[in-house]
Amino acid sequence: MSRYDIAILGAPFDGGVSYRPGARFGPSSIRQASRHLRPAYHPDLKVSPFRVLQAVDAGDVPCNPFDIDTALQQIADAARDLITESCKLVTLGGDHTVALGTLRAAARVHGPLALIHFDAHLDTWDSYFGADRTHGTVFRRAFEEGLLQPDASIHVGIRGPLYDAADLGADKGFGFSTVRASDFDALGPAEVIGRVRERVSDCPVYVSVDIDVLDPAFAPGTGTPEMGGFTSRELLALLRGLPGEQLIAADVVELSPAYDHAEITALAAATVAYEVMSVMAVASGPTS
Repeated sequence: MSRYDIAILGAPFDGGVSYRPGARFGPSSIRQASRHLRPAYHPDLKVSPFRVLQAVDAGDVPCNPFDIDTALQQIADAARDLITESCKLVTLGGDHTVALGTLRAAARVHGPLALIHFDAHLDTWDSYFGADRTHGTVFRRAFEEGLLQPDASIHVGIRGPLYDAADLGADKGFGFSTVRASDFDALGPAEVIGRVRERVSDCPVYVSVDIDVLDPAFAPGTGTPEMGGFTSRELLALLRGLPGEQLIAADVVELSPAYDHAEITALAAATVAYEVMSVMAVASGPTS
């Protein structure tokens, strides 16, 4: 890896899940499904991403499957070796807990970040069964650790029931605004993209995509599915409107292949990773 613009890192850890396990096998499943992609030219973004950017597969982090804090440190250390001022990172999860490790590494290089979070769930709860670093608490911990810019982050695609109405107020206190999945019907992609861009302003941006932001019809292979999510086309439209010039790192998480069918979810996750890298490419150089 003498020179690269984007590193792709697998984080095969699922010790922070609260329902269905198996996301530790996500990175290998995403790589398998990526064989189907034709990455030479992106006609919607009008870019040949891998002519513009040199990408490298940095392999998988050897995550400790028994200890969350040890695994997070291993992920942060691996990501820290790859992220620089000019080199970006795309992480393949793993459950959403892994994002805390990569956020730590990215913030060390770029300072506090604006987070664009595509998910069915807020992931800003305090604890599960006494554990405070899990896939449902990851962004509360990120806020507490000073990894996020104040009032510059946004959730997109949130839906489903909550534990308490107070969850929404607490989430705002951690610096998030929210576009619920149901808001999309009235707003449409252009308005949602506009709200996202306004929210992050000119901050360095980290994008986190929990594949369960898609409806279970489009992503059955995930640990905590929720009805009423985005279609694949809707998610792709939103990703293509990301502020690529500010985008320094991203993750695609919560693919659990054991619950997948015909690689539907794996293909979705692989396509999301490709879309994010293509957006990075548009912002980085000539588009053909």
